[in-house]
Amino acid sequence: MKVDWKRNLYISWIGCFFTGASFSLVMPFIPLYVEQLGAQKSQVELFAGLAISVTAFAAAIVAPIWGTLADRKGRRLMMIRAAAGMTLTMGSLAFVPNVYWLLIMRFLTGVLSGYIPNATALIASQAPKEKSGWALGTLATGAIAGSLIGPLMGGVLAEVFGIRNVFLITGTVLLITLLLTIFAVKEDFEPVEKTDMLSMRDILGQMKNVRLLFGLFLTSLIIQLGITSISPILTLYIRSLSKDPQNVLFTSGVIVSIAGVSAMISSPILGRLGDRIGNHKVLMGGLLFSLICFIPMGFVQNPFQLGVLRFLLGFSTGALMPSVNTLISKITPTEGVSRIYSYNQMFSNFGQVLGPMVGSTVAYSFGYAAVFWATSAFVVLNIIMSFFNFRKGVHYR
Repeated sequence: MKVDWKRNLYISWIGCFFTGASFSLVMPFIPLYVEQLGAQKSQVELFAGLAISVTAFAAAIVAPIWGTLADRKGRRLMMIRAAAGMTLTMGSLAFVPNVYWLLIMRFLTGVLSGYIPNATALIASQAPKEKSGWALGTLATGAIAGSLIGPLMGGVLAEVFGIRNVFLITGTVLLITLLLTIFAVKEDFEPVEKTDMLSMRDILGQMKNVRLLFGLFLTSLIIQLGITSISPILTLYIRSLSKDPQNVLFTSGVIVSIAGVSAMISSPILGRLGDRIGNHKVLMGGLLFSLICFIPMGFVQNPFQLGVLRFLLGFSTGALMPSVNTLISKITPTEGVSRIYSYNQMFSNFGQVLGPMVGSTVAYSFGYAAVFWATSAFVVLNIIMSFFNFRKGVHYR
């Protein structure tokens, strides 16, 4: 059976868009929902933080399990499994009786997630190597676009329909994703018996530079840490810079979203550029440019300056994760691509857990501006590590 990889790419893009939107659209009102579920005022922030971070933590723990199953049973099947699982867990949030059930269902959402990394593995295994940068860069814009529009849509839907009904709408959106994946995504995959699978040792043994792979894992962690470290303080920082505190929420929404716009624009372009000149060069350029953007964020005098820097930062974001994903696809044997991507997803999820913790701790100890400089220090570490990994070039399989 001949597979139309471009058709799969476009359908997977829609699925990644819906998945990204589903995760992000509930974020703005999680604290309000925690209040509605009867949490004490002094505990609202704690439970809201746990409800957000527990999903990424759970996803990180189980990612290698789903990756192994994907290499045995197929990536499309794991996409279907993830869409079905999240349809149930996200929709059921409308019916939780208290905050503890909210945490349980958010944990299960993380356990059953994995649509985006499996879609990435599917496209990486099907796209021609000379076009993999463009393909994975294009796919990345789906999740980016969904994450970008999600908070805005979530706020509007919560105002119109109420918080509980938003979870039902989210479940419906994920059900559409499930149906699209079942009927429109195709994969020519022969299931592999467990005894016939290549072990992780064999997969790593076929790679020419295992140290580069682990360097890419750490790069994924630091990228997510850098993105999420400023999330706990960004609104508060904008309020401290603003002369009109009444418009802080609107201003914050624009400044948060603006980086996604530039990332959407740049991801396919930079992916195609990486196919021409080398994805490791685009990755290094993205890291250097992100450092140039992060450092002055601690010195801005008004929200407009911060917004400009956030917009510019989005161009580096559009270079980073697609470049990492493309490099992984080019150095990994096809038989183990899902497992390798699952480990990369595990590192990304841990970065999402660690980022807010780092940001909150630094802000409490040294002030808001210091969060951007601490993030810059992690980026410098990433640049140094990547320089040593790439100094002899990259040897593809």
